[in-house]
Amino acid sequence: MKIAVSGKGGVGKTTVAANLIYLFAKNGFNVFAVDADPDASLGLTLGIEQERLASLTPLVDMKEVIEEKTGGKGAFYNLDPYVEDVIDNYSLQLGRIRFLIMGGIKQGGSACYCRENSFLNAILNSLLLDKQEVVVLDMSAGIEHLTRGTARGVDFMLVVTEPTRTSIKTAGLVKRLSAELGIKNVKILGNKVRKEEEIKYLQDNFSPGEIIGVLPFEEKVWERSMADSPNNLVEESLLTGMEDVYLQIIRGVEEVTGTR
Repeated sequence: MKIAVSGKGGVGKTTVAANLIYLFAKNGFNVFAVDADPDASLGLTLGIEQERLASLTPLVDMKEVIEEKTGGKGAFYNLDPYVEDVIDNYSLQLGRIRFLIMGGIKQGGSACYCRENSFLNAILNSLLLDKQEVVVLDMSAGIEHLTRGTARGVDFMLVVTEPTRTSIKTAGLVKRLSAELGIKNVKILGNKVRKEEEIKYLQDNFSPGEIIGVLPFEEKVWERSMADSPNNLVEESLLTGMEDVYLQIIRGVEEVTGTR
């Protein structure tokens, strides 16, 4: 089961992704937790110590590993390198969870980053198309890490949005891009909702079948985010209503893939 979580910065998508990762692990699944957001805060949200996180270099910045895997420093390089050992050797273990940081897609400029981007694409291909474990991707505000090829492995795109105009606009863009890449199961999750008018605002902008759930604003999330070293995510830290969203995602993936 491969799930991507996206949405505008600040809407709580990383907290939602961390909640999903916790629930899959709690229910006996082995989970790859992939931070594909350049902001890179998923590890802290999961409760991984800052010292351990500091030892983990984003995959896109591993120049020596990338050169080795793609065939050296020459003009020609391997577009589909073997990366299984990279995933095993450069991830952190947290119980049933294996955590790794992708790093941001390299944009064009003074240097060509085709080699680095091909390396990231190979990592995602391996995770989404080859691995049998659950994979949860915490994406950036867009879905730039996904190509038409890697998107084939995404079973479920969860788009998190607040009831604000800018957030909903971003959610609509992510929904459209996901459809263009061929992701069939795309759902909207309302978050940080305080009153009935905000629920109606979400319902006015998305059809009933598109909205998988609406989560309330919670002070405990803010309190946890201010901690210098938050503890590991536990049952009491979960967002209210997140377990129902988790179950709906599982049912939705089963319906689309025909698995049980």
